[in-house]
Amino acid sequence: MPAVARAALTGGRSPLIVHSHLRWDFVWQRPQQILSRFGRSRAVLYVEEPVFVDDCVAGSLDLSSPSDGVHRVVPRLPSALAGSYDDAGAVIRTLLLQLVSEGGRLAGMFDHAVQWFYTPMPAPLMIGAFEERGIVYDCMDELAQFRFAPPELTQRERFLMSKADVVFTGGRQLFESKSRYHHNVHFFGCGVDADHFARARHADTPVAPELRDLPRPVLGYFGVVDERLDYNLIDRLAGRFSNGSVVFVGPVVKVDRRELPARSNVHWLGQRAYAQLPEYVKGFDVCLMPFALNEATEFINPTKTLEYMAAGKPIVSTAVPDVVRNFAPVVSVAGSTDEFVEAAHAATTPDETRIAAGIARAREATWESIVSAMDHLVARAVRHAPPEVGSASAIMARRRRAAAGNPAAGRSESANDGTANVA
Repeated sequence: MPAVARAALTGGRSPLIVHSHLRWDFVWQRPQQILSRFGRSRAVLYVEEPVFVDDCVAGSLDLSSPSDGVHRVVPRLPSALAGSYDDAGAVIRTLLLQLVSEGGRLAGMFDHAVQWFYTPMPAPLMIGAFEERGIVYDCMDELAQFRFAPPELTQRERFLMSKADVVFTGGRQLFESKSRYHHNVHFFGCGVDADHFARARHADTPVAPELRDLPRPVLGYFGVVDERLDYNLIDRLAGRFSNGSVVFVGPVVKVDRRELPARSNVHWLGQRAYAQLPEYVKGFDVCLMPFALNEATEFINPTKTLEYMAAGKPIVSTAVPDVVRNFAPVVSVAGSTDEFVEAAHAATTPDETRIAAGIARAREATWESIVSAMDHLVARAVRHAPPEVGSASAIMARRRRAAAGNPAAGRSESANDGTANVA
């Protein structure tokens, strides 16, 4: 038996098969931070959503290794499958099984793995298909409240939670919400690579070229530019700082660029590499979190908060619940647009006590400590759950027979749609 498979059977070093709605080379955030660290001690298979190609006849997998121990898979499927998530998912499942089974390029590396989900959508298709040792749901956002969310996402999340051995959440609000549906939920908020962002405080770190000659003060944001930002607030802010600059570093998604404030002192720079971010934040006089207060931000716990802190910058945010709960008073939290604009103005004169407190907070919140705690909880959750053997269909048939013979199992499976109800 391969060494990785033997380790999986003992727990603590199980390989991970991860299903994510995020591209690995998108904005570097929670999945990449966590999984790149898990990849130092076990194999990680990171499965992304498919790319649909007009001239593709069958399906294929683009396989690469973006980080030590991490194997990234991008499915390439015929365009004809774009209209059916489950038809596309069934092809992806077949291709993945070929990849990790005997004769495949990753044969033996993911025997009795733990399946790890960032999105519930593929759960009914993937759970049980890989003779997995356990199921993890790392819920980093309330995806059902995001723009363009699939209507069936909530139902599939309930199914995933009915199967999960352990659930992690990225925010305290999420923890309180998901704890109603699962007995083993744990809150792990933001971590930070403090040394990486501390480079912004080093004299030998250059300021990013685009920022060097901008009128000051420079009020800056890095991260995804999407429906979670308050564009009216941003326009008001730019008007108040007409002699300064407002800068956004990050990709624009799910919003029309024509919706973005077009003032001459607002600069939409697009995505930059994670490695470059300290050079950008060094050029910010004030770091911004101008989030709209809507369904999409109700449960967020922004990773950038601690990254801004590690950089030693003053921070101004709208009253996102998890920011109010976890990061005030280091972060200046504004309850209205006018308060945000005035807080940003006040922050141009840095409060050294707040900045020192933020640096100390960042030093204590390492991704390494989060990954270590998660690893322990996963090992404990699956320790007494020996992996099932046999084909996926045989496993599911056994589960249905067991549920039929034991009504107290607390789950009602549907042969029609693969979803389940939580008792």
